Amino acid sequence: MKNYCMSSYLTFRFIPDEEKNFYSHTKRKLFKPYGGAVTPCKTADDIDAVLKKEVEKEFIPDKTGIFLSGGIDSAILAAYVPEGTPAYTFKCIAPNAIDETVRAKKYAQKYSLDHRIVEMHWEDFEELAPKLIKHNQEPFNSTEVQIYKAALQAKSEGIEKILIGESADTIFGGMHLLYSKDWTFEEFVPRYTFVDPEKVLKNPVSVREVFERYKEGDMIDLDRFMEEIYYIESPGSFMHAFDLAGVEYADPYVPTVSAEPLDLNRIRNGEPKYLIRELFAKKFPELEIPDKICLPRPMNHWMANWEGPKRDEFKKNCIEGLSGDQKWMLWCLEQFLNTYDRSEVLCK
Repeated sequence: MKNYCMSSYLTFRFIPDEEKNFYSHTKRKLFKPYGGAVTPCKTADDIDAVLKKEVEKEFIPDKTGIFLSGGIDSAILAAYVPEGTPAYTFKCIAPNAIDETVRAKKYAQKYSLDHRIVEMHWEDFEELAPKLIKHNQEPFNSTEVQIYKAALQAKSEGIEKILIGESADTIFGGMHLLYSKDWTFEEFVPRYTFVDPEKVLKNPVSVREVFERYKEGDMIDLDRFMEEIYYIESPGSFMHAFDLAGVEYADPYVPTVSAEPLDLNRIRNGEPKYLIRELFAKKFPELEIPDKICLPRPMNHWMANWEGPKRDEFKKNCIEGLSGDQKWMLWCLEQFLNTYDRSEVLCK
C-alpha cells in the first residue's frame, strides 16, 4: 500500500481514496465538499449579493480576519468586512520572489483594513512541515506551510476565524490553463500529473484507474474531474492547516454556483473568471485587473541546492530536470517516510 500511496501523492498531490493509507498505523482525513444549499449566480451582481450575505453570517466582531492576496478573489471579500479587520498577506523572503503585499496593501487601504504581513522563510518549512506531517499523516502541498504559519500568527493576535477566497477559481472558471483546450485522455494524464512516479520511484504503482473514471471516449470529462479530484485536493490544504492551528475558516464563495455552463470561449480568450473579474472592477474601478498568480512560494530558489532524496524507495539522481515545486514534493515525501518509518519501529 505504501508504494501505491507514494505514486498517488506524486501524481495528484494527495490520495483520492480515503481508505488507502501509507501504513497500517496511519489514518488520513480527506476533505469533504460542501453539501449545503447553493445559489445559482448568472451575473456579477448575483455573486455580490451572496458574498455580502455570507460574510455577514460568518463574521465574528473582533475575532475574524481575512487572508488577502494580490489576486481578485480575496480582494473582493475585503469589500464586505468592517473597517479595521485584520488582513493577512504572505510574503516569501527570497531573491526575486513574487511580492503580493504591494497590491494587497492597495486593497486593504481601499477598505481601511488592518494590513498585516506574514513573512515566509525556508526555515519555516523546515520547522513547520514535521508538525503538519504528524497531524495530516500524509505528505502534502507546500501551500499548507504558509497557511499554517499565517493561521498561527492570526491566532496569537486574537483571531478565531479567517475568511478565504479559495473556491472562486474552481466554481467560476479560474483554472484557465486546464480549461485552455478540450483535452484528450492521453494528453490530460501527463498534463495533470505533478511528478511522474515512474521517473522517481523504484517501485511505482499505476494510478491510471483514477483518471479512467473520467474518460469519455477518447476525451476527459474535465468538469467532473475538477469537482471530484482537484476540488478535494486544493481545499484540503486549508482544512489541514487551519485544523492544526486551531482556527476556524470560511469561504464565502462556497455556497455559489455558476447558473450557466462556463463560457469556454471567454476563458480561452483571456477572460478567466469573467464574472469575478466584473465584480472586482466594481469594487476596485481605479485598479487594473491583475493576472492570476497561484499562491507564490519561491521553491526554485529554496530547493536549488537540495541534492535529492536518499531513501531506497527513490531512484538515484531522480531530481534532475524537476522544478522547485516538484522537488518539494519529493522532499516532503521523504520527510514523511522518515517520520513514520521510525513510528513503525516504535509500534513493534
